[in-house]
Order: sequence, then structure tokens, then C-alpha cells
Amino acid sequence: MAIAQGISKRVAIVKQSGLGVPGSAGSQYRRRTSSVWQAPTDTFENNEILSHQQSTGVTYGLKKATGKVDGLLSASTYALEFAALLRKGFTAGVSTTAASVTIAGAGPTYTVTRAAGSFLTDGFKAGDVIRLSVGTLNAANINKNLLVIGLTALVATVKPVNGVALVAEGPISGTTISVFGKKSIAPLTGHTNDYFSVEESYADLGRYELFTDCQVSQCALSLPATGNATASFDWVALARATNAAAALTAPTAETTTSALTAVNGAVILNGASVTNITGASLTINGNVSALDAVLGANTSPDVQRGRITVSGSFTALFDGVTVQNLYTGQTPVALVLVITDNQTGTSDFVTFSMSKIKITGDAPDDGEKAVVRTYPFTAEINTAGGAALASDQTILSIQDSAA
Repeated sequence: MAIAQGISKRVAIVKQSGLGVPGSAGSQYRRRTSSVWQAPTDTFENNEILSHQQSTGVTYGLKKATGKVDGLLSASTYALEFAALLRKGFTAGVSTTAASVTIAGAGPTYTVTRAAGSFLTDGFKAGDVIRLSVGTLNAANINKNLLVIGLTALVATVKPVNGVALVAEGPISGTTISVFGKKSIAPLTGHTNDYFSVEESYADLGRYELFTDCQVSQCALSLPATGNATASFDWVALARATNAAAALTAPTAETTTSALTAVNGAVILNGASVTNITGASLTINGNVSALDAVLGANTSPDVQRGRITVSGSFTALFDGVTVQNLYTGQTPVALVLVITDNQTGTSDFVTFSMSKIKITGDAPDDGEKAVVRTYPFTAEINTAGGAALASDQTILSIQDSAA
């Protein structure tokens, strides 16, 4: 007797063209540590009283479907899910060409100064990871991941991700400056409303379960100081079909980008690099749920969406009062989390940039060890950002080097 094995199960996903239009071609297998999809049904106890004094059972009600997919965070792997949560697709980062630049500084931060033009009007933002290319730059400065921590029209203050040193030089003409990879932000208008089909294939049994009209409800990210960064996605779906043949035909292979680790990245708080962080978490919640039942149908007609909310926390060694003062002073600040795959300056990465958060606590722990404080925070839309300004007018932007 064949028994389904998790190691043999495969999970494929494809974006639908709209509600009620299950996907087929163009799907891709998903990497995962766990994928659990189910189709529970509401039941109602028959609590009537009869002469035989026994229960007459239950009655079936609304059919539901939910999913939870856990995985290791890696570049490009979950770009569809992140774009669906933010309600805007990933687009190529901005760039400027033939610029004359001067690099100055001795680390850990540097300035990249352009002779003409404007970083702001070109669309660069604090929190972007940029790369310098082309031109006759020193090899140490070409194609390195540089996190922008401060920005004016002519000057970008940058921190090389992974601490790779730059070489002061310039002016160097003919340089290309680009936001590497692609970005998505929670937009002000034109919000997308993405539906997906997700199919789990049980190769041992030759059985397939297709979940349709799926939407991503929430993503919970865990960024430990030691260990892989993880992402956990909660899904809402409207229907499940069990089949003897695959509905998602010929999915492409899983992504092959490396798993990311927070220890190889950077944390920027209030425009300064923070080196005492011992862990962080981030939750992006689209507040998605299935609509209530309607008479004459045992499935929900659609999903409903609420506000995009972003919250999280970070833990830090208690080695000073800088962060604590941000909490007691109720000071809104920017927070940027960069997660990369290795210690080189050209590694893959994913960044999560929030230009306005409020820290809402500073609880300490205790014991025969270094004291650690936990700082929960809530992000909000930065209404002071926007076009030709140093920050996006959004609650969260995500940059993916391989999207």
C-alpha cells in the first residue's frame, strides 16, 4: 500500500488572471520547509430534542480553505507573495548613467557624490541598496552592495553591506548608479488584487489537490542573529478540488538562490548602523479573510481585504540608552533590515525598509548573562515621503536583488 511522503510532495503556484479563473500554464514549484493546506467545513450540532433522546448529528455549512507555507527566505523565491501583500508588483530599480562621481570616506560609511543631476529627482531613496558600475572605477568600488542611509540631491551616504571597504577616488566619469534588482512598495493608488492557484501533488499516490482563488493574508518573518532567516505565509482560499491529474501543467523548477541570513546583513535604525541587535521579527498583514456565507451557496463568493499593517520587534544588548530614548521620547524613526546570503559585497539580498516606525516598549530580560531588551514596533505610512524626496510615501518597501 502506497503512503504519501512529505519528501515526495511538491507544491506549485501560479497567479490567476482574476477571481474564478483557475490558473494552468506558467506555474512554478515552491521551495518550502512545510506546506499545509486544508479544506475545513463549518458544522452545526443538531441540538433538537426527540423522543429517543439521542443526537441526530451535525449539518454541514460553509466550505473553507486555508494554507500555511513556511520556508527559508531567499532572493526571488517569494516575490509573488510579497507583491501580493503590498498590492504592487516588483519593478526595476531606478538608475542614472554617465554620472561623474566622487567616493570619499574611510568606513564604515562613505559618501558617493555626483557632480550634476539629482538622486532625489531620479527616484533614489534612503533604504535602497545601490551598485556602481561601468566607468573606470577602482575594482573595490564596482558592483558592491551599498545601502543608502542618507540622501540629498548630490550626495548619497552609504554603508557597504557586509562591511566591504571602498576606495576613495574621483571624480570618475561615465559611472552608472542603479538600485539593484527590483522593488515593491505599498502604493497610494492602483492597488493590485492578486489571486493564485496552488496545487499540492502527492507523487506516491498520483493524487493532486488544487486550491483556487487563493490570496496571501500574512507573512511572518523571523530574522535570528544565528540561523537562517525564515518566512511563514498564511493563505486564504475559496475552494479545493481533488484530482487524479495535475491541473498546473509543467511547472518550472524551484528557485536556486541561496538561503539568506540576518547575520550577514545590516540593521539601520534612525539613519545609523546598529551592531547590538540579537534578533528581529517582522509581520506584514494584509488582513485578508473569506467573506461570510450567502444563502444558496456553500462556498464564499470572494475574500475581503483590510488595511496593510506592519509590525515587529527586535532584541538588542542593553549597552546604552540610545534605543530606549527613542521609545521614551516617542520618536518616529526609520528602520531598514537587510538580509543577505554571504559575507561578500556582491551577494544576493532582500531588504525591508520602513521609513517611519514607532517603538512601543523596552522590556528587559534577566539572568546570568548579558541583559537583552525587546523593542516592539509598529510601522505607519510616511506621509512626508514621496516623489523627489528621500523616502517613499509608503508603510513598507521591499527590494529583492533577484526578483
